[in-house]
Amino acid sequence: MSHHGPVGPSPTSGRAGGTPQRLRGGVLGMADIAAATMANVGPAMSFFFGFAFLATTAGVASPLTIVAAGAAVALFGNTLAEFSRAHPSAGSFTTFVGKTFGPVSAVTTALLAGLGYIIAMASVIAISGGFMQITLNHYTGVDLPWIIWTVLLTGVSVVLMLRGIVVSTKWAGYFFGVEMLVLVVVSVAALVEHRGGLSAAPFLPSHLTHGVKGLAAGFPLAVYLFIGWENSAALAEETENPRRNVGRAVFSSIAIMTVSYILFSYATVTGFGYDVQRLGDSRIPFVDVAQHTLGALAVLAYVGGLTSTLGVLIAGINSQARLVFNAGREGLLPSFFGYVHPTRRTPNNAIVTFAATALLIIVGWGAGHVLGEDGGPMNPVVFFAESSSLGAILILLVYLASNIALPLYYRRYRPQEFRIVRHVVLPAVGALAVLIPLYYLAKPGQPAPYSWFPYAALAALLAAVCYAALLVRRDPGLAERVGSVVADAE
Repeated sequence: MSHHGPVGPSPTSGRAGGTPQRLRGGVLGMADIAAATMANVGPAMSFFFGFAFLATTAGVASPLTIVAAGAAVALFGNTLAEFSRAHPSAGSFTTFVGKTFGPVSAVTTALLAGLGYIIAMASVIAISGGFMQITLNHYTGVDLPWIIWTVLLTGVSVVLMLRGIVVSTKWAGYFFGVEMLVLVVVSVAALVEHRGGLSAAPFLPSHLTHGVKGLAAGFPLAVYLFIGWENSAALAEETENPRRNVGRAVFSSIAIMTVSYILFSYATVTGFGYDVQRLGDSRIPFVDVAQHTLGALAVLAYVGGLTSTLGVLIAGINSQARLVFNAGREGLLPSFFGYVHPTRRTPNNAIVTFAATALLIIVGWGAGHVLGEDGGPMNPVVFFAESSSLGAILILLVYLASNIALPLYYRRYRPQEFRIVRHVVLPAVGALAVLIPLYYLAKPGQPAPYSWFPYAALAALLAAVCYAALLVRRDPGLAERVGSVVADAE
């Protein structure tokens, strides 16, 4: 396998001299991409800021929603693993949908996935600064505006990413290791502290608020805890044996995250004495459990939160910018995004544009808060919930399209490998599992701004389809370029 790949005479565009530029091949192992995937999930950050809402929605048995979400995400994982086994690509979902349904769908998916991930990543970028502000204020009394920390942390993360995929992936892995150690230590300590009151109640359906309805209402929130599980597919080009290792990384990451979230949620519910009302009123329930259990050592929980946000920043932008890069390289987006650094083989333009656009979204959203009815500054924790919800709608549409595409792709391109269970039944159940969170995110009667998110998502979808149709009409050769760069090809 070539570690450098063919490079055209000019490094200024995605298809210099007609040859697509390549990322550095085969430099990441299965453990590297699995660690990067779990760092992108960011269990500390996701759990810190997502679990209070999940618990108030689903009740004492909220760990059951995590079990259901883990099963659903494993179904999505099957779709991604099967596509990556057949056609590994840095384009991930864009390539898979485009190869199945044609160039219009490829461009549409590239735009929806790019926009959805940037909006979702904006929530992470904001909360990184917000959590730094919370931590410093708690321990030192210093109260610098969170936006300053957000810009600084994003800048450091981008510099690490531009230095190369191996360096940045290793750092994301280190940060993930720290957060997991903290989360497990605090959870075990809390369970030991409350060992006299341990109960099976959090795992009994009878303790779900409003029964199955409560499970369904909490399900989208639980699924969002796993966003980032798809990270490894976009790293296919830089992974050794991507046809095998991407699938292994996807499933091992989902399994580890599911077991971990069940532990953390059980420890948190137990730490609050099964009082969902009090848990829901807490700003960061897990940190409160840490302070009650460990006292002064609760600083570890804050350290875990900070390393988690940094790990998500690095791993998330790294993988998601590669979707944008591949779309630029194949002509689905402007060729500017298809640029690769001549020596480090990193998609610099895609990475910097991705991070800068997310920062602009934060600034624009913040201006909306200042100029809106409330007229106050934007709270990063509130923004985290808002922007992650809008981003999730767009990302879920991409998941849905991929699940629908899988059986058609295998029937058309690999009929000899077609299997009813793996290529029809599992993606069909996966598609149904996507529709549940989509319904709850888009259902009428929600408070603003959530009430207008479905319309914003629909507008983005229609605009993407129109742009895609125009582009394909103008560039008939696009159909041949979709998915033309296979990760492990010479």
